[in-house]
Amino acid sequence: MTLDPGLERWRLVLGEAGGAVCGGGGLSGDGAGRDAALDWLYGRDEDLAKRGVRRGPGAGRGDGWGDDGGPGGREGGSGPSQLTTVDWLDAITRLFPRETIERLERDAVERYEILDVVTNPDVLSRIEPNATLLKAVLRTKHLMNADVLRLARRIVEKVVRELVEKLAREVRVAFSGPRSRTPSRFKLARNFDVRRTIRDNLEHYDPQRRRIAVQTPHFLSRTRRHLERWQVILIVDQSGSMVSSVIHSAVTAACLWGLPGVQTHLVAFDTEVVDLTSDVDDPVELLMKVQLGGGTDIARAVAYGAQLVEQPRRAILVVITDFYEGGSEAALRRTVKDLVGQGTTVLGLAALDEEANPSYDRELAQSLADLGAHIGAMTPGELAAFVAERVGR
Repeated sequence: MTLDPGLERWRLVLGEAGGAVCGGGGLSGDGAGRDAALDWLYGRDEDLAKRGVRRGPGAGRGDGWGDDGGPGGREGGSGPSQLTTVDWLDAITRLFPRETIERLERDAVERYEILDVVTNPDVLSRIEPNATLLKAVLRTKHLMNADVLRLARRIVEKVVRELVEKLAREVRVAFSGPRSRTPSRFKLARNFDVRRTIRDNLEHYDPQRRRIAVQTPHFLSRTRRHLERWQVILIVDQSGSMVSSVIHSAVTAACLWGLPGVQTHLVAFDTEVVDLTSDVDDPVELLMKVQLGGGTDIARAVAYGAQLVEQPRRAILVVITDFYEGGSEAALRRTVKDLVGQGTTVLGLAALDEEANPSYDRELAQSLADLGAHIGAMTPGELAAFVAERVGR
């Protein structure tokens, strides 16, 4: 007897131990394949294996995969699984929806550190680029030879292009400027002047139909922000925990690059400081140069950024870090105090990504806020709006 679809899903969640709970029925052909794929990945979790929720690899051949690595019978045995990462990737691509595939890939890379997901050329040629894989590539690219790097670059290019396109729209909105009250001869729906149109057409109101017959529509002009020269200095922590912020900092810098009146800098740091401004217009190349990991010297990086400031009251210095300082906290506070005192806007971000979930040293962050720095977490779009607001004053 084969389990109905609802019970089969519970059986997949619970693992082999859930068979009895679900009535002892068997899995369908695709269900057995899904179970085997889940088992290959989550069987690595020793805590789950001890509870019998998921079998560990090599714990038996009852994993739904035949000796050739493909779906097969569920007879017992003691030999190790012959399933490869390529087989597993092909299976999940065929058996699961896209959202589940991305979750499985994320767990494979981040939870179980199955690095051949992003270092095996056979896998890279099959895999669909996504944000999780981009982060994995940046963490492991130092392990790749030239041929694998070329394949990995495909992931970087596709995901970065999508991020740039999305943020570029938000930046255009942030910097497009407010509508003025000056009439315009250009009839664009987004500039429709509702109040003046109603006022000037009230004589054409039809009380029976309760409608105004608009004979003369009016439109407003849209002013451009008057931008004096501003500097936006992005200083990003490139320690391993900040990989999402590194990606979005590169994308943000690329989208701000070339805006009228805005001079953008991008500086990466760990215990050393690297000025990446020359590559800001090519975020793919920039990310391929970033070296994640190492210690953290925020004070040194902020001191370098302070040296870049040309007109203090026309500068925004953005420090993107978890605020776990490996250098001198006292030196960092002195530099931030001096920057704020000279009129520079200092913004400390604990996260810069699409989710903006911060994890940071709150004590140090609060001490910088007490000195006049703005502290928080932002999405790239929110940072663009923050910059636009300051620049457009």
